Amino acid sequence: MNQILKTEKLSKDYLINKRKFNVLKNIDISIEAGDFISVMGPSGSGKSTLLYNVSGMDKMSSGEVIFQGEKLSKLNEKKLSKLRLKKMGFVFQQINLLNSLGIIDNIIFPAHMEGSKDRNKIRERAVELMEKTGIMELAENEITQASGGQLQRAAICRALINEPEILFADEPTGALNSQSAEEVMDVFHTINKEGTTVMIVTHDIRVASHSSRVLFMKDRNIIGEKILGELKDLDTELKDRESELSSWLLDLGF
Repeated sequence: MNQILKTEKLSKDYLINKRKFNVLKNIDISIEAGDFISVMGPSGSGKSTLLYNVSGMDKMSSGEVIFQGEKLSKLNEKKLSKLRLKKMGFVFQQINLLNSLGIIDNIIFPAHMEGSKDRNKIRERAVELMEKTGIMELAENEITQASGGQLQRAAICRALINEPEILFADEPTGALNSQSAEEVMDVFHTINKEGTTVMIVTHDIRVASHSSRVLFMKDRNIIGEKILGELKDLDTELKDRESELSSWLLDLGF
């Protein structure tokens, strides 16, 4: 496998009322192309901060993030924005679709911003993604005419419209009911099998059970890693993986 992203002694500090608070401390991770990584840990352990720093959405205090051989610290904000738009996709707990646009227009918006693709090709890509995620019938709907699970699948389509190398997701099922969460994770499972690297921050063991690797954070650092391997059959393997992961997390005190 080819390495897509790595960090070298990545640290992040915040200055609040003239006091420095360390949120990440000397993080070293390596992500291979095609990985499906979940990051777990107690509240305040630095999970989301890690995701924001490795994706260039937040600026590290020290250390380095290297994405496909390129050091993010060497890029100005314009180049970072272009990199995120072309090679990274983002899905959040809060769906953040634009109220002024319908569902398909929300999905294609990042592709128009990126600017290198033909409009017809962009729409074809959007239709392909909506068919794959089961929301094609909602293409012309307003976002008020869809459920939370459907909107999250639309957000995933939006994140994938520019064919990113890696998809970052921060608690993507946190605001969904159990059925909608399962549907969304089925989508993540499918796109990962098709080759997209995935990194998810989650507190949900069932969500993490879909991944091939689980990183556990505590006190600003990664204190453990669990290798689950590829999930080949959702119906037969998921419960066993949940049980295995639950035992490991219990040993770590989570």
